[in-house]
Amino acid sequence: MSELIMVVDDEPGVRALLHDTLRIAGFEVVEATDGMSALTLLRTTKPALMVIDINMPLMDGFELVERLRSNNDLTPVLMLTAREEKSDIARGLKIGADDYVIKPFGIEELVLRIKAILRRSYRSPAGSALLTCGPISIDDEQHSVTFNGQEIDLSPTEYRLLQVLIEKKGRVLSKKLLLDEVWGITFESESTVTDTYISYLRKKFHRDGFEGIKTIRGIGFQIQEPK
Repeated sequence: MSELIMVVDDEPGVRALLHDTLRIAGFEVVEATDGMSALTLLRTTKPALMVIDINMPLMDGFELVERLRSNNDLTPVLMLTAREEKSDIARGLKIGADDYVIKPFGIEELVLRIKAILRRSYRSPAGSALLTCGPISIDDEQHSVTFNGQEIDLSPTEYRLLQVLIEKKGRVLSKKLLLDEVWGITFESESTVTDTYISYLRKKFHRDGFEGIKTIRGIGFQIQEPK
């Protein structure tokens, strides 16, 4: 059964292009013309991923993602932005988007990024089913994460990044390695995405005396067992 992608964009030409591209790539596609229409459609539709344009009337892409995350909807999101502004990109990632593509975009890049997000949204069969580091436990069979027994909600990207860090705990991991392992493709211009997601993990796990996610200046990151 094909995975379902929801395209949310107010431009008919962009929706048509995305619809045709994604169908050729083997996905099923549903469309919404703005954020409000997308929320209505989500009542009866459960997409594997949403492609959301930032600039839309009635409810823009930022507000739509904020609504989703505030409702604990962790559906993976790829955002489309017409402006290569780091503030737009940073805001999208901060509120819970998983990746972004800048318009005008290449069809091949768009499909690769969608497939990379979907890969990290599912359990990795090659990894250990149970991973631990101090108070953090990952049960990959249940796709759940706990901190001192309390379940922690993570986006697919946060989950995969934490999983890679703990799989290789104690090792210093370069940004390039993390980009390859977590995002599946190399970011040509915006490598700070790793720093952004490391900061999200710290906000959720650096508490109760645990500060195990370390920055190794000029190299990358590592996670360490408590001493």
